[in-house]
Amino acid sequence: MRAFVTGSTGFLGQALVRELLARGWDVSALVRTFERARQLPAGVRAVPGDVTKPESLRPGLRQADAVFHLAALTTLGLSPRDQARMQRINVGGARHVLTLAAEAGVQRIIHVSDVAVYGDTRGERPAEGCGPGTVFESAYQQTRAAAHFEVAGALQHQGAPVIIAAPGALYGPGGTAGLGRLLRWQLRRRLLVMLGPDNARCWTYVDDAALGLALAAERGQPGETYHLAGPAHTLREALAVAARLSRAPAPLIWLPSALARSLARLARRPLPALAERLRALGGAAYLADSAKAERALGWSARPLAAGLPPTLAWLQERWT
Repeated sequence: MRAFVTGSTGFLGQALVRELLARGWDVSALVRTFERARQLPAGVRAVPGDVTKPESLRPGLRQADAVFHLAALTTLGLSPRDQARMQRINVGGARHVLTLAAEAGVQRIIHVSDVAVYGDTRGERPAEGCGPGTVFESAYQQTRAAAHFEVAGALQHQGAPVIIAAPGALYGPGGTAGLGRLLRWQLRRRLLVMLGPDNARCWTYVDDAALGLALAAERGQPGETYHLAGPAHTLREALAVAARLSRAPAPLIWLPSALARSLARLARRPLPALAERLRALGGAAYLADSAKAERALGWSARPLAAGLPPTLAWLQERWT
């Protein structure tokens, strides 16, 4: 099987490429620069291109049996100019890749989304039939929801062989954002005070997510969506598990999520980028039910107690 991967040098993209190579796939990867091409493992063919430039995508799509679209901008707290760029990459890029892949006759088109497209689920774990959220805390969520429902979902309804796979919050060796950043501070014993103890996520180990994407291509059905959502834990719970495993103390003081929401309102006009970051700590739960992926794909996610040890070991080796 021949795969064409966008976003191959990102955190999840690197794990996916390793998984595909281990499974015997012939892998080509879209790369924007020569420097990024050097990051690819041996055996992967680099294809110059950019998801915002449709014509550059055609050579990689032409020979592919499956396309994995991972390329996305995921940063919080961007300026309005950078948010416009996020719109071009996350929504426009998805439209270019998925539409051209369908036109090229690709048999399996895997659009990688995020369970955050459902917004704050307030402790519930929705199944795949759930519609998009109505309130989003960030431009990232908004653009990912548009790509999920307005681009990938619309193509599914038109009969294109699009499969949507939505991981939870990713962590693991190599991850330096999100939970990885907090764990790094915790290991350095600098995480004394923290906002938002009740922020909840489905924590998905990066290699488990990569396996789920490969299984979606091999066993998934076009037109379907699969949640690759790991076990649900609050931020307080996740850092407490890390503290037990590493002996690095969890935050001593937890400030309420309501404070993050209040500060976000105060910062909304003078400091919109800071306001967006504060809203992300405002007590939202981005959760989803993974039963369908477990049943249909044979997928499973390891618990935090199993995924954190290699994550902490990697962080300790490089950052402490």
